[in-house]
Amino acid sequence: MKKSVILIIFKYILYYSFIIETEVFIDTIKEFKRIMDTQTEIALATIGIDGTPNVRIVNYYFNPTNNVIYFATFKDNEKVHEMEQNRNVAFTTIPKKDNEHIKARGIALRSEKTVFDLADCFCDKIPGYKNTIDFAGDSLILYEIHFKTATVTLDLSDIQTVTL
Repeated sequence: MKKSVILIIFKYILYYSFIIETEVFIDTIKEFKRIMDTQTEIALATIGIDGTPNVRIVNYYFNPTNNVIYFATFKDNEKVHEMEQNRNVAFTTIPKKDNEHIKARGIALRSEKTVFDLADCFCDKIPGYKNTIDFAGDSLILYEIHFKTATVTLDLSDIQTVTL
């Protein structure tokens, strides 16, 4: 009798632990998508030609369908040369509310798409980006950041990692 009671209690604990863990995961994914949708800039870190880290702020669009970040840059600038040499990058979104942000490491690849292909996505997210595209669109190339996991920070006591 004692074994069966212990087994029932054990199953109950496992079941509710799974439920709670699943709810936390779903909430974390929901928060990840909200932050990626509402924040407009990332601090993008690359490895410089000389091997030292280099960070700059870029506007981005996150596509939730394929979990890819897109950003545009001028064709012949320093970050293009750095990403050609070493595709490993890291980024963090720039917090707009308290300390909420996403950070991750990934691979930067030159996209087969153009900034014109995603113009509506960028313009819907970033007011005034249409001016950038109209003025400099032909001089911009589009990059993609592919990543599999991300750290979601809602505040200093609520930090979770999600797998996409």
